[in-house]
Amino acid sequence: MARRSGQLNEQRARTLSAARYSRRELDALRILNAQTRRSLPMVRGECVDGPRPCPHVSCSYHLYLDVSPLTGSIKLNFPDLDVWELANSCALDVADAGGATLDDVGAMMNITRERVRQIEVIALDRIAPFVPRDD
Repeated sequence: MARRSGQLNEQRARTLSAARYSRRELDALRILNAQTRRSLPMVRGECVDGPRPCPHVSCSYHLYLDVSPLTGSIKLNFPDLDVWELANSCALDVADAGGATLDDVGAMMNITRERVRQIEVIALDRIAPFVPRDD
């Protein structure tokens, strides 16, 4: 399989659909998830010195998977790796490390450099109204 944009992993991210769940089942899972979240660290200070790779896969900052809040579908960012094999498991650790190139971020998230650039543009557009202008 050919490498995409210099990425280290050869397998692309995979999405598991939750379409087989009824609305009632999804609501029950959301309630269960809310109860489970109580055991997760609530602030950065509680997890900054915790074990790495981070064992809290259900944390919204964990890089192993993404869960859509609308559909409940799960996107496995690294289907060819186990959680403990990730070099960087927490987006907050990556942010604490300082600036990173688009290629580095793409490798950490298993997406292409171009997709990282697109996400950056979207994020900058969203925060533009809140950033003071130098006039």
